[in-house]
Amino acid sequence: MRSRWVVFLAHGLVAVASQALFVTYAPVTQDAARHFGVPVDRIGWLSQVFPLVYVLLAVPAGLALDRFLRPALVLGAVLTAAGAFLRLVADDFTWAFVGQAVAAVGQPFVLNAIPGLAVAYLAERHRATGVAAASAATFAGMVLGYLLGACLPGEGHIRTLAFVTALVALDAGVCLVAALRLRPHPSHGLAPATGGAGGAGGVRAFRTAFGNRHVRRLCAVAVIPMGTFIALATFVQPLLAPAGVAEPTAGLVLALTMVAGVVGCAVVPVWAERRGREVEVMGAAIAVTAMACLHLALVPSTPTAFVTLLGTGFMLLPALPIGLSLSERHAPGAESTAAGLIWMAGNLGGVVLATVVGLLVTRPALAFAALLAATLLALPALHWFRRLERPVDPVV
Repeated sequence: MRSRWVVFLAHGLVAVASQALFVTYAPVTQDAARHFGVPVDRIGWLSQVFPLVYVLLAVPAGLALDRFLRPALVLGAVLTAAGAFLRLVADDFTWAFVGQAVAAVGQPFVLNAIPGLAVAYLAERHRATGVAAASAATFAGMVLGYLLGACLPGEGHIRTLAFVTALVALDAGVCLVAALRLRPHPSHGLAPATGGAGGAGGVRAFRTAFGNRHVRRLCAVAVIPMGTFIALATFVQPLLAPAGVAEPTAGLVLALTMVAGVVGCAVVPVWAERRGREVEVMGAAIAVTAMACLHLALVPSTPTAFVTLLGTGFMLLPALPIGLSLSERHAPGAESTAAGLIWMAGNLGGVVLATVVGLLVTRPALAFAALLAATLLALPALHWFRRLERPVDPVV
């Protein structure tokens, strides 16, 4: 089988657009609040709607992708672009939220497709690299969103941000529709006529994914670290403001954190997969994230934010493609549904932790301490998964 990287390139562009929409308002939280005339915590919901909708639609989207890969992925691209343009109907909070909600519905169709696309369009030897590259593109979208916010600060540029990201979503969607004219390789159980997994959709795919102990334990591992990162991405700007970190600086910190994550996704998962060190890498990522929260709680400052968050990005974000690659191995025929369960678990953690941090946004030290405590809870879950991957011989 010959790998068809052009499909992954086009998918990566849509993933970039989706995540740029997700974080559009995060680096300009206070400016957006003044622009729309609403409290800061309400601006947080323009980002939080994405993980909330993901929790609701992760499994249905995964089932649809396992059965009808190409049509479901096109639907995700259309919803992403439609949501982006709905934000331009009127320059107020209501239409901004409506557009974000529609784009959020498209997100699980885009992101859940990563393992399924790897199976459908890549040779087996390239799949881990493909999953890592697609995940890197996802975080590159956040880089774009944060860089746009850092380059266009001020409440007068809020509508400009919405317009630029809408054009990105439109162009990316057109590229993906064109690339998906290439049919999946039929030898991998995909029905060329529909682009779906022949007979693998519906209840069968769900049973295959959820019935696998490895996938269930990966979901338990994903809940808290992904939730911590979503909470940081949503509220780090107002949390750092009392320490004297300016809004454009916070946006730059977030952008560089995503750049570090993109670099990490391109390097770390491939290294870990070749050496069989996936669990150890995820454990190191959890430890680095916990230390970052501790330092931000005790000594918040611009240098602390740069050092700790860049380290978090480089180590924590690659844990996602590692988890997706592991799920693809353990749930053949239901890769997208398994990915949906992992994404759902992480976004559920994001909804819970971002809500908690939103309530503590005026008390940054307490908010970072809460994230520290939550992050450490991921270590027992990772140990639980490790015991399944590498059972310990009983002592005689």
